[in-house]
Amino acid sequence: MKKPYIKKNSEIEGFNVWIVDGNYIRNHIDVEFTNSGLNYRFPFIPKDELWIDEQFGDKDEVEYFAVGLLNYQRLRDEGILRRPAIVLADKMERSLRHKDLRKEYGSFSKATKEKISRRVHKKLLHDYSNKVKVWIVRGNLVRSLYFIDFTEGGHDWAYKFVPGNEVWIDDDIKPRERKYIILHEILERNLMSRGWRYNRAHAFVSRVESYYRKNPKKLNKRIVVEVNKMIPDYE
Repeated sequence: MKKPYIKKNSEIEGFNVWIVDGNYIRNHIDVEFTNSGLNYRFPFIPKDELWIDEQFGDKDEVEYFAVGLLNYQRLRDEGILRRPAIVLADKMERSLRHKDLRKEYGSFSKATKEKISRRVHKKLLHDYSNKVKVWIVRGNLVRSLYFIDFTEGGHDWAYKFVPGNEVWIDDDIKPRERKYIILHEILERNLMSRGWRYNRAHAFVSRVESYYRKNPKKLNKRIVVEVNKMIPDYE
């Protein structure tokens, strides 16, 4: 268990906050590891540690993730059930994010939100786009504006805030890991557009993603297959 650790970030309220190699964790331990985690969600994480994935996005989100994890830990320790604890912890983290946006933009009005939303799209990935566009997006802004649990990527069939005929890839993902997420999101969208419900599609695609993480030489060919299957909801 030495390999996931990159560096110790801090000590907060008795917890060691570690920056970890999320790509290694998703390849070798649990493909469902997200931007951050703790023992309540991932039993392989020591109980006195908080793990936060290495940062690659435009903004360092370590403080936000740590606040969310600490509050979730505190609520669970107080006997709050998992779902209500997630809602409350997310609310606290969202409050901090919005406070910082007010500092940066001077307000958090409807007009300001629209201004910030125009910065979400970062780079169009032409090689993976047809009539459905695949975008690198600023994950920090997506989490702060729309959905705090946005992780790795998403698409219009999974999230209402994603414009029609778009797939979003979080810029916080390590560049060399990006193709696995592209496959995941495109395949998941293809399945959902053909009638699969999200939970079923996500569970199936996670198994597919795990397979290609272990067989990376086959990845590019499968991505091409799924890109060619993508169809727009409207033209």
